[in-house]
Amino acid sequence: MKTQKIVVGLSGGVDSSVTAHLLKEKGHDVLGVFMQNWEDDNNDEYCSIKQDALDAMAVADILNIDIDIVNFASEYKDKVFAYFLQEYQAGRTPNPDVLCNAEIKFKCFLEYALSKDAEVIATGHYARKQLKDGIHYLLKGLDTNKDQSYFLYRLNPYQLSHAIFPLGDMDKPEVRKIAAHIQLPTATKKDSTGICFIGERPFRAFLQQYLPTQKGLMVTPEGKTVGEHLGLMYYTLGQRQGLGIGGPGEPWFVASKNLASNELIVVQGHDHPLLFQSELIMSDLSFTLGQTPQEGEYTAKTRYRMADAQCTLTYLNTNKTQAKLIFKQPQWAITPGQSAVLYQNDICLGGGIIL
Repeated sequence: MKTQKIVVGLSGGVDSSVTAHLLKEKGHDVLGVFMQNWEDDNNDEYCSIKQDALDAMAVADILNIDIDIVNFASEYKDKVFAYFLQEYQAGRTPNPDVLCNAEIKFKCFLEYALSKDAEVIATGHYARKQLKDGIHYLLKGLDTNKDQSYFLYRLNPYQLSHAIFPLGDMDKPEVRKIAAHIQLPTATKKDSTGICFIGERPFRAFLQQYLPTQKGLMVTPEGKTVGEHLGLMYYTLGQRQGLGIGGPGEPWFVASKNLASNELIVVQGHDHPLLFQSELIMSDLSFTLGQTPQEGEYTAKTRYRMADAQCTLTYLNTNKTQAKLIFKQPQWAITPGQSAVLYQNDICLGGGIIL
């Protein structure tokens, strides 16, 4: 087996730690890189970046590999955070982790790694790659509970050709077992949740620092007022928690937003018809094979944790910058700003942003 110089994105979590270990075990020349992508409020109680950096350094020490700490905070602010705020201000719910992968981890980080004479970068994502007839295919991770191909759908052929995913054939318990066996300090560290730069801090308080809020009414589709919202940007379609609507009957859910009247439309019951849609339009398309898939039958996810749904893809214009997905079964809480990701069996083809 040919050994390579590989730069691993060490995040301070268990997945990237085991990724570095597995590559070192195979004899590769491994360099770790800890990316500092956020520095606005590194000193507050919710920011874990200092602890993550210490954990990454401790792992590098145990594995006996070098580690660089690289600051991509200004690139992150320009490419990811500005978009994040713009989408929330427009009443949509963006997925910054998708953009962070495309713009930071597989662009800025990749460029840095190549400048260090690396041949490829490695991350702890649960995804797989297959090289066939000179084409790099992005595949789902074998662990269906952890598959992260959804978050990688914006990678292009060049980025994929320089990336490997050593955990793609493994499941999470196996990864933790390896980490415990070699006594890594990250073995029992819990998975990070929430948006990468926000962490587990209160979301509303965070957004308030950056965007003005405008309270308004919560109304039923028939126009009856049932409560007050704190600002449309704080709510997402399908949201149940935090609405503060009491009374008898089934729980309330967010069905839509009326930006013109600053009203939040709410309905009762998880299975209310207004929470379901049979089609969506997506733009800002990006495909992993570098070309647009043919129109026809595929499966798609409209959010990360959902089963693949059968759908038909058609393009809405000749230059194929917008596409429509029509689902065989209506889908619950399709959310503008989120990503719709297309699959052909295990192959992740790419997708776009839901309008």
